[in-house]
Amino acid sequence: MKQRAEFVQRIGKALNKRKEEMSHQLAAQMHDRVGDGVVQDSGDEVLSLSMEKLQNSLQQSEIDELRNIDDALGRIHKGEYGVCIDCGEPISERRLESFPYAARCIICQEAQEG
Repeated sequence: MKQRAEFVQRIGKALNKRKEEMSHQLAAQMHDRVGDGVVQDSGDEVLSLSMEKLQNSLQQSEIDELRNIDDALGRIHKGEYGVCIDCGEPISERRLESFPYAARCIICQEAQEG
């Protein structure tokens, strides 16, 4: 039991560190612009729009990851971390190390995706 608590504490520290890094990175990206606002020709305009879409997609992925991290930190705070939200069984430490914000055991996750 103590070993599991130490594991959860270690994961919590790693999640907080990742959250801080991502928050700073996202804030910096929000201030960066893909282009300078001056379009020279239609080819430049298409490239600029494509780059802007790519940047927005990457930002959305990072926002989604931040949301997952916040959810996992909330489960840690409530003492529910590492317990599958569907079946109530413990999530393996191996899975949590690979995917620290997993809310479901592998069996329930596969059923959810299936």
